[in-house]
Amino acid sequence: MRFKGYPSKTVITLAGDVTVQRRYYACPECGTTRTPWDRWAGLESHHLTPSTKRLAVLAGSSWSYDVASVRLKEFCGVRISDQTIRRVTDSTGAGAKCWLNASQAVGDSFRSAEGQAEFYTDGTCVNTRSGWREMRVGVFAKRPAGSPASPEEWADRKLPSVTSRVAFGGISDSATFGATWERMVAHLGLEDEDELSVLADGAKWIWRQVRERLPCGECVVDIFHVSEHLHECGRSLHGEQTPAAREWAEGCLEELIGEGPVAFLKRLEEERRTQRSPRKRKALDGLMGYLRSNVDGLWYGSRLSRGLPIGSGLVEGACKTVIGRRLKCNGARWHVEAADNMAALRALLYSDLWDTFWQHAAA
Repeated sequence: MRFKGYPSKTVITLAGDVTVQRRYYACPECGTTRTPWDRWAGLESHHLTPSTKRLAVLAGSSWSYDVASVRLKEFCGVRISDQTIRRVTDSTGAGAKCWLNASQAVGDSFRSAEGQAEFYTDGTCVNTRSGWREMRVGVFAKRPAGSPASPEEWADRKLPSVTSRVAFGGISDSATFGATWERMVAHLGLEDEDELSVLADGAKWIWRQVRERLPCGECVVDIFHVSEHLHECGRSLHGEQTPAAREWAEGCLEELIGEGPVAFLKRLEEERRTQRSPRKRKALDGLMGYLRSNVDGLWYGSRLSRGLPIGSGLVEGACKTVIGRRLKCNGARWHVEAADNMAALRALLYSDLWDTFWQHAAA
């Protein structure tokens, strides 16, 4: 390497733009160039200091890139173009995706948390360059057991807050996404966990992957989805928006919780035999088909008595918070890889791993 001079470079800092001169070296044989000060200062081609980069990525993962540029200027007086924010956010998201899947800090934090392990999964659509695609989301969490509750108390009880959660997501087919569950189980130290609760709606792809990837998990079909099916059947039996329809559905739900799905299905079969209307029989057939296909996940009474959750609201909220709030901005159309990178950054924020990630990046 030969010394070539002191070229100037404008560096964007949180205190404003600074122009610095650095020693510059070049190899006359291979053409390789070096500016050692840039590496020491943590600068990359975007000319942002590490602290400025972190702020730019936070803005870029919170708002659309053009809005992020405007708000950084307004809040901090830092001028960064939307294209620069886009580039650093995307590249950092790629690193975050790898870090979530491999960092020992993620596993150690989860293992040290108190409570029983839970896994939630769902999907939401994202507009990509090739059309709308489903982004699948998963969340591993830990939560202490709550107080036992009766079937009548299920809707009013308050569960303890989660003590740790690790979210992840991506645009992929169900088998590929299911494979990530197995890797996360090992990563979070859940291989020997015999009390893993798996909570989700009645989507068939989810339960196929659960049987294959998490065979020891205790399946729980979200009670609110089951309630929707009961109310839909109640409207077919007793009329739209009638007190009788609502009372029928609410009574059925308490019966399902209190007596269990096997006894409840027998009761529905008896009711079907008394119906003469083909339309009402069809409604009951549809409800019973749905319940039979999900019977292993309908044992709500047992879980209530143990103080465990019976709803998948956590992942539905994650789909809105992690994915929808950023990836569904008006007019946004994503490259699949960029969408996955953004999802990783959003997952860091949701999982309370943002500081840990940047500490790792600075090490």
